[in-house]
Amino acid sequence: IRFVLLQNRQGKTRLAKYYVPLEDSEKHKVEYEVHRLVVNRDPKFTNFVEFRTHKVIYRRYAGLFFSLCVDITDNELAYLECIHLFVEILDHFFSNVCELDLVFNFHKVYLILDEFILAGELQETSKKDGMLMLDGFETIALKVRVVAFLQAIIERMGELEKLE
Repeated sequence: IRFVLLQNRQGKTRLAKYYVPLEDSEKHKVEYEVHRLVVNRDPKFTNFVEFRTHKVIYRRYAGLFFSLCVDITDNELAYLECIHLFVEILDHFFSNVCELDLVFNFHKVYLILDEFILAGELQETSKKDGMLMLDGFETIALKVRVVAFLQAIIERMGELEKLE
């Protein structure tokens, strides 16, 4: 995988992850070209299209386009399934994901993507394992919040004792 893009219908990029080095100007150009390529494509056509010397595989969910750029010889159906699995995991994690979830929780989306795809290679193909991993992240995050809350209470109690 060379890059992953999540873009809305207006062309606003909501997530961009590049696995090959590109200059910022080239990234913007790629995002613009990919958006133009997928948004104007007839829904009756396949979800793969040649892009420069590679292939873009995309899928539209509601108002978002999920696009992957892969080598020309890679299996298109495997990557379509990869996109669908990523969307299912996002949907599970955010309980009916929407574009605003991606905007306001972009750090969590990148975390999920990094667990799902590492260095441009698909790491997890099991929906069950992916969701278990995410549940583990949520459990850890909850424990961290509880510890921080308890520390704040202890500090406050210490301040109150000093006042007495």
